[in-house]
Amino acid sequence: MSKTALICGSYAFDSIMVFHDHFKNHILPDKVHMINVSFLVPTMRKEFGGCAGNIAYNLHLLGANSIPMATVGEDFAPYLSWMERHHMNTTHIKVIEDAYTGQAFITTDMDDNQITAFHPGAMGESHQNKVSDASNADIGIVSPDGRDGMIEHAQQFHEAQIPFIFDPGQGLPMFSGEELITFIEQATYVAMNDYESQMLQDKTELDLATLASKVEAFIVTKGGEGSEIYSSGEVINIAPAKADATQDPTGCGDAYRAGLLYGLMNNMDWKTTGQLAGLLGAIKIAHLGTQNHSFNMNEIEKLYQDNYGESLF
Repeated sequence: MSKTALICGSYAFDSIMVFHDHFKNHILPDKVHMINVSFLVPTMRKEFGGCAGNIAYNLHLLGANSIPMATVGEDFAPYLSWMERHHMNTTHIKVIEDAYTGQAFITTDMDDNQITAFHPGAMGESHQNKVSDASNADIGIVSPDGRDGMIEHAQQFHEAQIPFIFDPGQGLPMFSGEELITFIEQATYVAMNDYESQMLQDKTELDLATLASKVEAFIVTKGGEGSEIYSSGEVINIAPAKADATQDPTGCGDAYRAGLLYGLMNNMDWKTTGQLAGLLGAIKIAHLGTQNHSFNMNEIEKLYQDNYGESLF
């Protein structure tokens, strides 16, 4: 495989905390206008994360050529060392002076619901990077990043005629309905979870079928229920892969997107691509943190056969 993916998005340090109860037991519906809650979190981990970082890590495990593109702060040295130890591409990781790397503070309850506070830090300067700086990209993804960077990178991919996935994630609320329609009209593919999909429909006032008609494929992930891929007027239902354990949902969506990119880079059909993507999400959820899992391609082939009864390659 010689194709190269350019991954535009965030790098961040994640502080991940687990609340050993359920948020719903502590949030009073009739008091949400004056909410004041405190969650005791006896366990906390600090991890390397960020959407671009997580996607690039999973693509690297798959043996794919990937170029992460992001802006980070002066505190990035430990993360950089991690990337170098794993022989990952760091060419387009730009350090912004007098800024922190993005910081995510994530609290997960016993239902795998999450509450996240995010400090963007150097992400706000992501527009300093240009898609044209990476001259050998065959496919790309615009994942959550600084607002200006997402807008400019999507436009740059489109103008360069490089197919790309639009993956707004938690950045979706930053954009108006009109801006989101522009993103979709520029993109080749769209990927989001079912909650984001509904938010997109509300903001654009367009139904899913109409939105899907604007791209080659519109992918909706549904957690433990698998995913749906809308393409060429059809809906391809992707059954979930079996996870060995449910440890931590953080980063599962990014692992899934790495599978999408890998499938597209290898000209796989949508069913195979979706199943591989779902398998990567299942592998990730069995591990704490977003970049603590590992696998080789022999293991992937076996797990794929075990889950779907057919060969991946």
